[in-house]
Amino acid sequence: MQQLLLELAPPPAPTLENFFPGRNGAALEALRGALAGGEAFVFLWGPNGSGKTHLLRAFGDGSGARRASAYLPAGNPDWARADGTRAVAVDDVARLDGAGQIALFDLCNRLRADGGALAASGNAPPSRLPLRPDLGSRLASGIILQLHPLDDVEKAAALRDHAARRSMALEEDLIRYLLTHFDRDMGTQISVLDALDKHSLERKRPVTLPLLKEALRSLGREGNS
Repeated sequence: MQQLLLELAPPPAPTLENFFPGRNGAALEALRGALAGGEAFVFLWGPNGSGKTHLLRAFGDGSGARRASAYLPAGNPDWARADGTRAVAVDDVARLDGAGQIALFDLCNRLRADGGALAASGNAPPSRLPLRPDLGSRLASGIILQLHPLDDVEKAAALRDHAARRSMALEEDLIRYLLTHFDRDMGTQISVLDALDKHSLERKRPVTLPLLKEALRSLGREGNS
């Protein structure tokens, strides 16, 4: 059911503009400041689902940047993508092997010397991650901010905000249904809402819970009631 809806409206590309901050407004402003030439290093930490990857992808994919940028995912990043860039995002630095940690340390030094910017992330602050001391010190030399997952009230507010941008009015029963019957990450929630908006425009009907259930039935699956 969920996958069929997502095929109608794939998740939008992460940007700083479509990130709903909740309690994470300081992180959003820190990244914007880094892109604008402020503090060069920003480290974001928090649990899965707190928005780390969204923010780093937005930062490294050039959201709002006037400089060459790159996003390097967790695991085994392609360091060559960072060559010549001035803004780099490195996700989940604790997963880097020894060679990767050396590469990131060298990248930190290059960006600092060139006036560039780095955003990095982990599930804990640099001092509590299994990193080389010199790398941990570099990552801790800038702004360190904890990210907090959105609670249900904030998720509902994020859905209303996204709907308002698309000139939709959401009923409370529809919001409750979205939050209880679909994956709770905001990428999925927004994608389902976008798919429903598309269905409503095709049917020339307002966005409601009955319309969502109708859309699910039309895709060959009965929605839970």
